[in-house]
Amino acid sequence: MIYFLRHGLDDETYVGGWSDVDLTKEGIEQVKEICTVIGKLPISKIISSDIKRAKTTASIVSEALNIPVEYSSKFRELDKGLLTGLKVDEAFKRYPEYRINVKIDTKYPEGESMIDLYERVRLLLGEIEGWDEVLIVTHRGVINMVYFLTENRLPDMDKKQFDVTHASLHEYNPKERKIRKVGI
Repeated sequence: MIYFLRHGLDDETYVGGWSDVDLTKEGIEQVKEICTVIGKLPISKIISSDIKRAKTTASIVSEALNIPVEYSSKFRELDKGLLTGLKVDEAFKRYPEYRINVKIDTKYPEGESMIDLYERVRLLLGEIEGWDEVLIVTHRGVINMVYFLTENRLPDMDKKQFDVTHASLHEYNPKERKIRKVGI
């Protein structure tokens, strides 16, 4: 089994993507809470996105499980390009066209589109197919793409449909190509 863990709550007044926004106090508590579930699972390896909020999440889990973390840029969130790290209000003042009418093939300036992320995760699933007992600390966008891919459908813009909440844990069976939420 492969487990995907979304990072805990971060400061959502900033555009996420590849930003270096860290967890809030509430986010840290969420991660500590999900560690009680993760601690009962057969985990022998932790791999994390190299973005700060995921790294902090992985660090908390690593300490709880006494397993070191490997970091990889492959598990990063959607690259929102020039909007990355800006305050949300400022981002939409500068780039008002990205507040509404964003479609799955709309590329963020100097960033990715949802289809780009979908393709990146599709290739990634092929790479991790033989993995077992691995916890991957990542982001909602990546986990959502795993859901879309296992359902054999293209992504859409409803990012809440799979209930990938902060510090939620999702169990992925690569042999059966099935994913399900198992915690928070």
